Amino acid sequence: MQALLDPAILFFLLGLTAGFLKSNLEIPPQVSRFLALYLLMALGLKGGFALSKSGFSSDVGLALGLALLLAFVIPAISFLLMRRLVAPFDAAAVAATYGSVSAVTFITAIQYLESKELAFGGHMAAAMALMESPAIILAIALASRLRHQGAPQIVNNAPRTTGLKGVLHESLTDGAQFLLLGSMAIGLLTGHEGKVAMEPFTGNLFKGMLAFFLLDMGVSAAKNLPQLRGQTPWIYVYALAAPLVHAALALLVGYAAGLAAGDLALLMVLAASASYIAVPAVLKHSMPEANSALYLGMSLGLTLPLNLLVGIPLYVHIAFRYGGA
Repeated sequence: MQALLDPAILFFLLGLTAGFLKSNLEIPPQVSRFLALYLLMALGLKGGFALSKSGFSSDVGLALGLALLLAFVIPAISFLLMRRLVAPFDAAAVAATYGSVSAVTFITAIQYLESKELAFGGHMAAAMALMESPAIILAIALASRLRHQGAPQIVNNAPRTTGLKGVLHESLTDGAQFLLLGSMAIGLLTGHEGKVAMEPFTGNLFKGMLAFFLLDMGVSAAKNLPQLRGQTPWIYVYALAAPLVHAALALLVGYAAGLAAGDLALLMVLAASASYIAVPAVLKHSMPEANSALYLGMSLGLTLPLNLLVGIPLYVHIAFRYGGA
């Protein structure tokens, strides 16, 4: 309950309320885009500064390796389950959505840990970047196989990119991911001096910018939830249960590997999150057969609120209770 009293989370709830009440509250798309880029840049710098201080180690390599493993395992499991509930292309799209990650959820978790003065590794921002693309690539490969098998298609008059090279380039050079990794490199290169120079940007402004962005996310979540009307009830079950199952999977592998508690918490957050920005942007062109209302409604309308309101404090509590030092 205490987590809900965080100003950023309260602004998310305010956005949800505005959306449900059909208020005309709206954040202009250009402002929303700026806020997203600011948060990614600040997060990358924070991670780079922390990594510059701690240096590379076997623990860093282990955490990144586990993140990459989950990035392949989770979408594979998701596809096997979802193909029993929805059309094949929709199953592949949902697998990509839930196999990839949400930067907003991760950034909110970082802020939550910092507010509690709990330690974590800056390299986990790199783990987030690593986990974004494998699920997309896997989904595109599944879609290509479905097309060759003659699976039923409904193409929404959108251009289709089936080449793996094109998909790889689009996912790996996506502006958001490029900014995140570039900012991390800059933070790593400049170290403590860079941190001091950028402190107003990465410190005092961060919380307010996150609150403003979460207000917009709350409005968007409320608007996307009605898109799930008419779907099988199992879709709702999956959207609410999958984050908890994926977080439990991350807990198992992270605990077995002896991850530090803060890194374990963030690995659970990443595994539990679902993409609603990067994946839809790629799938819109590469998999137009999929119903975007389905995977956007699930990830933005159900999974994001669950993780922000309940998931993050739950994952952090469990990680620090059962994780390493």
